[in-house]
Amino acid sequence: MNSQTIARGGKSLYGAPLGILMLEARFPRIPGDMGNATTWDFPVLYRVVRGASPARVVLDGAKGLLDAFIEAGRDLVDLGAEAITTNCGFLAIYQRELAAALDVPVATSSLMQVPWVQATLPPGKRVGVLTVSGGSLTPAHMDGAGIPRDTPFIGTEHGREFFRVLIQADAMDMDVAAAERDILDAGRALVARHPDIGAIVLECTNMPPYAAALRDALGLPVFDIYSMINWFQLGLRPRSFAR
Repeated sequence: MNSQTIARGGKSLYGAPLGILMLEARFPRIPGDMGNATTWDFPVLYRVVRGASPARVVLDGAKGLLDAFIEAGRDLVDLGAEAITTNCGFLAIYQRELAAALDVPVATSSLMQVPWVQATLPPGKRVGVLTVSGGSLTPAHMDGAGIPRDTPFIGTEHGREFFRVLIQADAMDMDVAAAERDILDAGRALVARHPDIGAIVLECTNMPPYAAALRDALGLPVFDIYSMINWFQLGLRPRSFAR
């Protein structure tokens, strides 16, 4: 029998090696948002974690939700996912636990890019973080992502629209222009407070739609969950170059 003609099974779904654990939310997910499937140039598998509201994950530290994330992650692996990521940077708090429980590569948070980006910067420059809720980002989140505790960061909770829609209200409508202004205002304030910032990492997976505008406003490199997941996917499915 010619082994080249034998198709291998073992999965329920094929062609989508990356699984995304989604929060349970109803706010708009515009193109660029992690939860909008058109954001990706490759197919992904989604699984909503019931009870994992944005407020519960961000404001309450995802307390009591670890088992639900593990169960949903195992479902994705059973379907065919070869690696897992999540829909909220604050889930860095469970990075070690999820990686241990799921037995596949796990990247919970965009914050995991901070050490990589820091390594690219010249001496005297450091990474700054823009997060949806500065008051909720704790040393435990930083430790989970493997980033220095003295990393400068700022949140959007004092803005007009972004935090209100995503965290406070889980609102059905969002003024996208107002949300963008919140991101730009926070980025400018962060750089004003810390002039040594040489690059920005966006914690929130809903921020990629505004990354280009922030880069133009600050004149600094901006990294987000979109940049990280594209890197992650390239490891799962490296480009095949003709020989």
